[in-house]
Amino acid sequence: MTEVATGTLVDGRYRIIGRIGSGGMADVYAAEDTHLGREVALKVLHRRFAQDVEFVERFRREASSAAGLQHPNVVGVFDRGEHEGTYYIAMEHLRGRTLKDVVRSEAPLSQERAMDLGIQILAAAGFAHRHGVIHRDFKPHNVIVDEAGNAKVTDFGIARAGASEMTETGSIMGTAQYLSPEQAQGHSVTAASDLYSIGVMLYEMLAGRLPFDGDSAVSIALKHLSEPPPPLGHVRPGVSPALESVVMSALAKDPAQRWQTADDFAAALEAVRAQVEAGGNGGQDTAVFAPLPPPPAEDADGAEPPPPPVVPPPDERERRRRWPLVLIGLLVLALAGMLAFLVLSGLLASEKVDVPNVKGRQVLRARALLEQRGFEVKQVRVRSQAELDLVVDQDPEPGTEVDEGSTVTLEVSKGPGNVNVPSVEGLSQAQAIKDLTRSGLKAVTDSEPSDTVRRGFVIRTVPKGGALVTKGTRVRLFVSSGPEQVAVPGVVGLTRSSAESRLEGEGLDVAVQEQPSDQPVDEVTAQSPASGTRVDKGTQVTITVSTGPEQVQVPDVTGLPERQAGGRLRGAGLAPVTRERDTTTEGEDGTVLEQRPAGGVEVDKGDQVVIVVGRFRQETTPTTPTTPTQPEQ
Repeated sequence: MTEVATGTLVDGRYRIIGRIGSGGMADVYAAEDTHLGREVALKVLHRRFAQDVEFVERFRREASSAAGLQHPNVVGVFDRGEHEGTYYIAMEHLRGRTLKDVVRSEAPLSQERAMDLGIQILAAAGFAHRHGVIHRDFKPHNVIVDEAGNAKVTDFGIARAGASEMTETGSIMGTAQYLSPEQAQGHSVTAASDLYSIGVMLYEMLAGRLPFDGDSAVSIALKHLSEPPPPLGHVRPGVSPALESVVMSALAKDPAQRWQTADDFAAALEAVRAQVEAGGNGGQDTAVFAPLPPPPAEDADGAEPPPPPVVPPPDERERRRRWPLVLIGLLVLALAGMLAFLVLSGLLASEKVDVPNVKGRQVLRARALLEQRGFEVKQVRVRSQAELDLVVDQDPEPGTEVDEGSTVTLEVSKGPGNVNVPSVEGLSQAQAIKDLTRSGLKAVTDSEPSDTVRRGFVIRTVPKGGALVTKGTRVRLFVSSGPEQVAVPGVVGLTRSSAESRLEGEGLDVAVQEQPSDQPVDEVTAQSPASGTRVDKGTQVTITVSTGPEQVQVPDVTGLPERQAGGRLRGAGLAPVTRERDTTTEGEDGTVLEQRPAGGVEVDKGDQVVIVVGRFRQETTPTTPTTPTQPEQ
């Protein structure tokens, strides 16, 4: 990577002041815009990527996406162009820290500050979404916070605008710790995916830690897919339950169960912020209302009855004459009042409304819907297998006709609760499943070979025994299938050392027997078990190794008759071969005169032994020798 030197004039306009940061695909420099006399941040693509069409397109897309988003909470992009074979973006130069730096040094943040930053980030997200741009990589590293607490979102490098899609099907773009479940699976990304990532950021600001962490990006992505985040109230006791509910709603696995727009998410935070700043209970389950004083008595027309007229005191006779009239008047007034009461009651009774169905909804959405319809809402927390903050039941039932303004009681899940995984290592599979079920957990079994644990007994569990998990969690039982089995390799015909190496490489023990044979010395002539037999690892395989042909001692047969000598040699495992020699001694006729090899020599069994047998020939005396007899050769 070649750094752009200080003082360099980029594209005839931007003079480099100094480098202020570096990332995986680009360096960022402070620069002076010599045309407008202002300081800008210049993002310059690393030259090694300048020939990569995909990187260049991503860089171009960042400039195009952000340039169309002029908003107080989005970093402004002014210009883009080329410089010495690479590309640059000129953007607003912000003085401040990344939100990640703020979290590292100050988290957990106060609830008010976290909500304020969250509302600003959501304002940027909502503006982008309304313009058809999904960021796809919301994380605190991409948010700049100035000294006044103003937040601006940057880095639209993997944003998707409209229907265009630069990544291949199934590819994952984003940062693992802030990745939505659908991104982790490589599925299509929507505005709800950005809201999930912002929910993770809020969780981190409030808790001082991420909801999911792991040794690798893959392990973190898997947790986003399958594990519920630890309840915020467990990580940070004292956080407003209403604020916890808002954040946890954003972290629902199913996009349909999350906030559907950034504006809804922000409005919920605004409502909670008002409660927190007012010193309210932050979203407790019940509210207390002061009883109202009874209304003043009214006549049938809704007006207060006129005061009685002032009359001069009558005499006794006048009073006795008027009292029936007064009684009649009182009766008339009573009947009028009763009639007015019945009319009003009838009118009120006629104003009935249906109770909407809010079962299965997040509690904040359920409350909002009911309150919009004019209902009072009371909520009761209950243990349930349903996800935290979901409405599991309501009273009255959906569709019931009730008076407008009636109270609807919601049963809201506080989750199934937590339980420690029982230690079941070494137990039989049946007993282990029974113990897990008794603890409210589900068992999933996998077979695994083991040389130390008996077949049908538990080797280990995931999660481990003693781990604290949510009730209903699936626990994987790894059950011993006994020692691992392997196929015995064929080693007949190999040398001893080669056969031993091959068998030991398969995890088998080797026993060696030596035996004479016609095969070369050290060659394997037999094996047991036979080639291809499946046996447990560690089983002993016996190989028979040739020591060569058997050695025997040649018996001494000189002086014996031919027949007897041949019998002795054949009895010793040797093959006699007869040669004859003439003899003039009658006693040597049919007798072994010589043998090769000589008696007492060690030879291979089956070897030939040559015996020389005498054959008597009577001498004849010549009468007149004419020439001297030549000596026998």
